[in-house]
Amino acid sequence: MKRALIIASLVLFVLGAGAALTAWSMFRGFATTPANAQQEEPQVFVVASGQGPGQIARALAAAGLIADARWFKLLVRWQGVGPKLKAGEYELAPAMTPEEILDRLQKGGVVTYTVTIPEGYRINEIAEVFATAGLADAREFRERALRKAAAETFGLADAPHLEGYLFPDTYRFAKGLPVDALLGAMVDRFRQAWTPEWAARAAELGWTQHQIVTLAAIVEKETGAALERPLIAAVFHNRLKADWKLQTDPTVIYGIVDFDGNLTRRHLETDHPYNTYTRKGLPPGPIASPGAKALEAALYPVETEYMFFVACGNDGTHEFNVTLAEHNADVERCQLRGRK
Repeated sequence: MKRALIIASLVLFVLGAGAALTAWSMFRGFATTPANAQQEEPQVFVVASGQGPGQIARALAAAGLIADARWFKLLVRWQGVGPKLKAGEYELAPAMTPEEILDRLQKGGVVTYTVTIPEGYRINEIAEVFATAGLADAREFRERALRKAAAETFGLADAPHLEGYLFPDTYRFAKGLPVDALLGAMVDRFRQAWTPEWAARAAELGWTQHQIVTLAAIVEKETGAALERPLIAAVFHNRLKADWKLQTDPTVIYGIVDFDGNLTRRHLETDHPYNTYTRKGLPPGPIASPGAKALEAALYPVETEYMFFVACGNDGTHEFNVTLAEHNADVERCQLRGRK
């Protein structure tokens, strides 16, 4: 009787071991076998924020990317990576093995989208770029970027908000990122551009970083000709040293709600913090995002006695003058050329 029990136990053990080996073989077969080895064309698969392994597995199976949702969930548990699966858009193909798919989901190999922010763009324009790319809601982007709290969060205590600090450049972002992550990446790019040499130069001039960025934004909006930036900057430096008003149209425009493109005398005479025709000194903050060349021009203006400039030509270039009489003569000449 005792011998029979021992034999029966051995038989059950062998049968159990055999079943375990069979299950393991099936599991490994699933993990290393594509759902469709012939279908290599990738498709976009979205993992929503908050989705668990079971939901992801069922969605993968429904998309034809894996053969069995239960086996995939077991694979996630076996590797212990459930909490590491990242939300976002992925390019996955049925020709990928479940192990390859899982590896991509936990490493966050998400699809990214390119956005290019031109020099001189303002926050409202930047918001529209992100909205067009499907990366952010324009209204939320504007509201968060224009908060004083946003400037404080990113260590810009002197700034009223993030205008001027969203550095113009080309970026790649995945969908689903919070707006603060987008803003943070752009401010980080500004910090990378602001070199220790620039910081030392600003200190040499007796200017703060915020003042330099504010002036650079004005320079950026005043000319589209790169070679003129140091001259434009020099005129404004000279006016500030002489205790003159800056009298620059772009700052006035920035302070006008719903500006229609027609700058009038009434606009120039209506006082507000950004009206440099009614107030001396720099405005409270930047009016746009200056690029590296405009920042450099604000830091290193040319040595000149120019106090005036006027747009004169279809290429956006200017005439520069020392005296008001010379300036008025050029204004008349350039306006006559424009009428012709």
